[in-house]
Amino acid sequence: MVSYLAWSIHTDEGTNLNEVKAEMNNVNLDQMQKFIEAVRKDPETALKEKSVSGEWIFEEGKTQFVAELPYQKGIVPLGCEMPPFAGGWGSSPDPMQYCLYGLAACFATTFAATATGENVKLKSLKVTAENRVDLRKQLGLSKEPIIQRVGLRVEVDADVPRSTLERLVRLAEERCPGAECVTRNIPLSIKLE
Repeated sequence: MVSYLAWSIHTDEGTNLNEVKAEMNNVNLDQMQKFIEAVRKDPETALKEKSVSGEWIFEEGKTQFVAELPYQKGIVPLGCEMPPFAGGWGSSPDPMQYCLYGLAACFATTFAATATGENVKLKSLKVTAENRVDLRKQLGLSKEPIIQRVGLRVEVDADVPRSTLERLVRLAEERCPGAECVTRNIPLSIKLE
């Protein structure tokens, strides 16, 4: 739904849905258009909630945390653990890698949807998310912030001027929920059940 929202907002700025090719950039424009129309009729339709629930595995040498992510056509099992230097076994990615994957994927989908809304056919798109962390606070050895920096590198090829690509990057940054999560102070609630 993230991409749909980004594109919906932009279509209000003048893009004609009939001008956009249905097969462009691997974006399902029929579904996108239906969602846009639903939100126009009832803005509450744009409000979505998601959750992921997982369990800690206590068997030594196994992936430490597992979850299943259901989606419309199936389920993806995911496992993660601490890096070996922090007490993991090296048998699966660490949680921060999933955070970076989520950020890169969210930005890429928002960018592709925005480009499609602008009728820009992409030849290639690669998004790299990276960060620098100081783990001393996590170890109880410092009060310094853990996350020192987060960045995205966008490699894109399309037959448009660089200024168009720069504008698409700015629009995607404004509209990407993943980017908003790392730039805006969002309240976090934690409750023990």
